[in-house]
Amino acid sequence: GIKWMSSMEAKSEGAKDKKPTAEKLERLRREKINRFRNQHRINVQGTDLPDPIATFGQLQEEYKVHPKIMENIQAAGFHVPTPIQMQAIPTMLHGRELLASAPTGSGKTLAFCIPLLTHLKQPRNKGFRALIISPTRELASQTHRELVKLAEGTGFRIHMIHKAAEAAKKFGPKSSKKF
Repeated sequence: GIKWMSSMEAKSEGAKDKKPTAEKLERLRREKINRFRNQHRINVQGTDLPDPIATFGQLQEEYKVHPKIMENIQAAGFHVPTPIQMQAIPTMLHGRELLASAPTGSGKTLAFCIPLLTHLKQPRNKGFRALIISPTRELASQTHRELVKLAEGTGFRIHMIHKAAEAAKKFGPKSSKKF
């Protein structure tokens, strides 16, 4: 048979059939993330990648980054993450390996320092717990300065070692065997 209904009934019945499915919602979410990445010129490869962040505030909300580190980010004048930070920080906070490329001055140092300090959680008196190797003394100095600013007030001790002889004097003669 024929089903007779008013136009109002037809509209309300049509709306009932258009409930979004889980697959459709996921597809829409993916499309939104891809638009965001394209807008910020973020190119990624890999599987099961975490979503990029749009604000530093998301780090505290979603990843429980130490409040003092968040204060230090704001105090340093960083208000909006750069594209490399938007994708690299969540990727590293998820414990994923990362190979990233971005121009000089794009925020790469902060992009790996935030996850590093977050993974260490809190200071411990156990010697060196993280090591950053830099190809030049100038880059090592820059990384050291950024880490010192970022870790201020957290209790982490940040050191820069550029000569083995100086390291032995600073940390003791057995430091090379101990660490």
